[in-house]
Amino acid sequence: MTAVMWCMAWYSKAANAYLARVPVPTPISCTTRAADLGDPRAVVVCPSDCTLRHLSVFGSGVYAAVSSVCGAAIHRGVITWSGGPLNVHRAPGRENYLSSYAHGIQSQSLSRWTASFTVSRSFSQPMEVSGQPSTTALPGLGSAKKAAKKTVKKTAQNGIKDCQVDIALLLDGSYNIGQRRFNLQKNFVSKLVLMLRVGPDGPGLGVVQVSETPQVEFYLKNFTQPKDVISAIKEMGFKGGNTNTGKALMHTVEGFFSEERGGRRGMPRVAVVFVDGWPSDSLDAAAVRARESGINVFVVSVAKASPEEQSLVQDRDFMKKAVCRDNGFFNFSMPSWFSSNKHVKPLAQRLCSANRMLCSKTCYNSVNLGFLIDGSSSVGDGNFRLVLDFIASVAGAFEISELGARVGAVQFTYDQKLEMDFSEHLERDEALAAIRAIRYMSGGTATGDAINFAVSNLFFSATATSGKNFLIVITDGQSYDEVASPALAAQREGITMYSVGVAWAPQDDLKAMASEPKDRHSFFTRDFTGLKEFQEPLVRGICQDFTETQ
Repeated sequence: MTAVMWCMAWYSKAANAYLARVPVPTPISCTTRAADLGDPRAVVVCPSDCTLRHLSVFGSGVYAAVSSVCGAAIHRGVITWSGGPLNVHRAPGRENYLSSYAHGIQSQSLSRWTASFTVSRSFSQPMEVSGQPSTTALPGLGSAKKAAKKTVKKTAQNGIKDCQVDIALLLDGSYNIGQRRFNLQKNFVSKLVLMLRVGPDGPGLGVVQVSETPQVEFYLKNFTQPKDVISAIKEMGFKGGNTNTGKALMHTVEGFFSEERGGRRGMPRVAVVFVDGWPSDSLDAAAVRARESGINVFVVSVAKASPEEQSLVQDRDFMKKAVCRDNGFFNFSMPSWFSSNKHVKPLAQRLCSANRMLCSKTCYNSVNLGFLIDGSSSVGDGNFRLVLDFIASVAGAFEISELGARVGAVQFTYDQKLEMDFSEHLERDEALAAIRAIRYMSGGTATGDAINFAVSNLFFSATATSGKNFLIVITDGQSYDEVASPALAAQREGITMYSVGVAWAPQDDLKAMASEPKDRHSFFTRDFTGLKEFQEPLVRGICQDFTETQ
């Protein structure tokens, strides 16, 4: 027997032994859930018609067991819409399954579920359809492929694990940087993408090119695999023009991180601004807007202005003003684009430090708004509707969600009724509809007892959540009980109180209930139609209170 014949016989024997161990994929339907599979590890095959169906998927990377297996596999990129085989691995339940958009599937968030699962590719058998051995290289002869796999594996091992952020990279494409350094910048950013492990399990990433006018190269939702992101970066053309960084940052703040463009709810938002030299415009307004929007701005400065160039710099403190906080963490400097590889990992580590993203929490996404609503007989049903419209307009200014702002309401007369607690309505439209659906009670007015009830049943109940607490009291008349002591007790518990009075509400009671400074925390109007004038100053006041305590 020749050496070639011996090798072929050995390969055939090895292949047959391998095939004996490979499980046969079990066909499933598009709507089969992981909870429907009995085994903790299963090999299944999805059909090709799932594109015609609605697939319920909860989570990203790790999915709740109530999810469609095929839907999760498409979302993860394990299979395409044409179906195919995959591995399913059961896992323990967890909290906070995050939503994301990938490969045409919008997954949903879920607060918790009893079991989870992950999906991975099921590799095809190493035989031709005819049953004859494949003509690919024999074991031991593919050293080049093995070396490539080792390189990829090493890169993956050195990457940042569990990096849960959404990132916009603002790359300098101005005449300041020039074509050559622009290409070096793209190489640096490509290495950063690999280090970050961009993808459904890691950070989302999009790119804006900074020049005379900003140009979005791709949004967060466009690419979910590192190789696709890197390919898109390599295809970027150099624009030239002035370095209008402030204009580009404002453009990014105003919609880049929306859910329609791939922003994931609950993920820290990060804008990384690369500046080669110095900006041509001011970053002040854009930086303020970014902080108010919960976006953490980092500035990566390369090749700072030399002493003789300082006179050309419009604002020498632009880095301090632009970043989320001027504490050193959000500033990153490199002397040049040459030998910049050593800076890739330190920068990636900063961008993945979610616990240090000081600008992630804003008044719009990190407050609990409790409304205490006077339902006494003097209000009347028509005016009560105006009160509910006012409350809905205030609540609607905030980002109501499971991971964002929460809204609760108590209606009171002599008695109190918990209309909605902080965990009952976790979607904005649903919460606003619930507010407008509150039914008028009618009766007397006991505001002091109502404050005590709201503190116990809203802010310190089993459904209470983290976040700064606000209680807004809306009343039209004299309380039959004392209000100052209950209000002071609530404030001592960390609840900021606003009082909104209408018609016959005594000014003394309004001031007694309001937090300090009382003039800023109390409002009064003679007529219920005047409530709408308080919406903007009330929202602005809540945001000011929130900011002052950070």
